[in-house]
Amino acid sequence: MKRLAPHRVIAYPTESCYGLGCNPRSRRAVLRILKLKRRPQAKGLILIASHAQQLVRYVSKPALQAALASGFWPGPVTLLLPAAKQCPIWLKGRHQKIAVRMTGHRPAARLCSRFGTALVSTSANRSGQKALKQARHVQHAFGQQVQVIRGKIGKANRPSVIRDLATGQILRH
Repeated sequence: MKRLAPHRVIAYPTESCYGLGCNPRSRRAVLRILKLKRRPQAKGLILIASHAQQLVRYVSKPALQAALASGFWPGPVTLLLPAAKQCPIWLKGRHQKIAVRMTGHRPAARLCSRFGTALVSTSANRSGQKALKQARHVQHAFGQQVQVIRGKIGKANRPSVIRDLATGQILRH
């Protein structure tokens, strides 16, 4: 298994666009992503995974079990779940919950498997701008600050739905 460089920021294809990502345990890498995007830390970030074990350190165990039983995964639905006690603040921001997705997009899932970890997953763009859908546009926007991993984005036209599993509330369509 190849390791993701501890503080490296990558851009990779997701269900609907290129995403910016890194090892979620690296505060330094997460802060680099927030700086690149010009996004406040308080908002929190999404994590994607290829299997449930990659989310155990970030999500409370009962909530993870409920998410697995919900039938939403794998797929383009991001669930808000209660964060585990050890979940870093740089991931959940000001919230008690964290947004996680078990991706059904093969290229993104392969990256999680290849690196052996969940990945931060936020759209490759500056906050408030359109998400980038081509590797060359990501490279142009961020230059050498990110390692672009080329691949096909999925067929989704919009970012993943974000749903609070406990309340059923949809926070993003």
